Amino acid sequence: MAGDQDKKHVLLGVTGGIAAYKSAELTRLFVKAGHEVKVIMTGSACEFITPLTLATLSNNDVAIEMFPESGEFTTRHIDLADWADILVIAPATANFIGKAANGICDDLLTTVFPAATCPVLIAPAMNSNMWDYPAVQENFLKLLSYGFYSVGPDSGDLACGWVGRGRMVEPETIFLKALSILSLSGRLMGKKVLVSASRTEEPIDSVRYISNRSSGKMGYALALEAKAEGADVVLVSGPSGLTAPRGIEMVRVTTAVEMAEAVKKRFDESDVVIMSAAVSDYAPSNPPASKIKKTEAALHLDLDSTEDILRSLGEMKKKQVLVGFALETDNAVDNAIKKLESKNLDFIVLNNPNESGAGFDTDTNRVDIISRGGRVDELPLMSKREVAAEIITRIVKLLNSM
Repeated sequence: MAGDQDKKHVLLGVTGGIAAYKSAELTRLFVKAGHEVKVIMTGSACEFITPLTLATLSNNDVAIEMFPESGEFTTRHIDLADWADILVIAPATANFIGKAANGICDDLLTTVFPAATCPVLIAPAMNSNMWDYPAVQENFLKLLSYGFYSVGPDSGDLACGWVGRGRMVEPETIFLKALSILSLSGRLMGKKVLVSASRTEEPIDSVRYISNRSSGKMGYALALEAKAEGADVVLVSGPSGLTAPRGIEMVRVTTAVEMAEAVKKRFDESDVVIMSAAVSDYAPSNPPASKIKKTEAALHLDLDSTEDILRSLGEMKKKQVLVGFALETDNAVDNAIKKLESKNLDFIVLNNPNESGAGFDTDTNRVDIISRGGRVDELPLMSKREVAAEIITRIVKLLNSM
């Protein structure tokens, strides 16, 4: 059981799905572990489980109405958001996910949600067809891009009689995931972390450019994980469709020259630099300011090498932990080790875009982490946020050994 100094404030949001009955056990687990629980229920959730049940288990009144008749004259949604050390939404229906992702605040829970600055854990629950619906997936991924955590859904028997993915994970799984989030100990508190992400675009003319398929998902996940560990994070991002993470300083660039300038400008003041951006190796020489007109003749482009930003940072390095990425398809480990040594890196993260589930524009990755001395840690396929957590853990160990 948690002692008084370890006691956390858990705000549990329960929405209107059949899995709402599991929120009783989830509440019991938190209370049994010594944490204080307050519950917010939507009107639909009250159709599945009574507020009295959750009030009894939590030893606190259940909040339902935005404007209760009790005569409270407070900004209730802000009070609840400020109270929480973690907000857990279990179950999270498609309706709630859609509202939360699009900033729709039409009841107490959806109004508390954007006001909360604490970590947020979302446990989806719905029919498998609903879960697979493109708009639901888009909304869910949008929430993850904002830095919120998720757990599930699981595959198995659904209340509708179907078998498929969509059922809420068991309360103990949610409980343990919440505890792991709460245990983030601020290991990077007081540290300045610089992350580069996405790609660069090198103009051919005023409308065309050379680039690659990097989405920025890995770099954004690294920035979020560093922020979760208490770091002061600057994210230097090339073009990306991802949303700027809350609480992180964004520096937007387009070309390799702009990327180099932005990163080198901030390098000296940084404690940790993680270069995950896929910077173009070549850029067209002297691109015209207007569009090149198409003709029958072949078009030949003169390309200049761009600056090797990682090598430049390795030469500038003093006290920083410097981490690079290598995307290789042939002789991958040998080539990555050469980059590690020649660019003065502390470790390098290697991935192969030809591996299933890895590479560009995926939500998962399969990487090897190669340290000085040639040690290779082969990680299994996991989400990019989980990969980011593994990388941050290794950075913390390096900082502690310096």
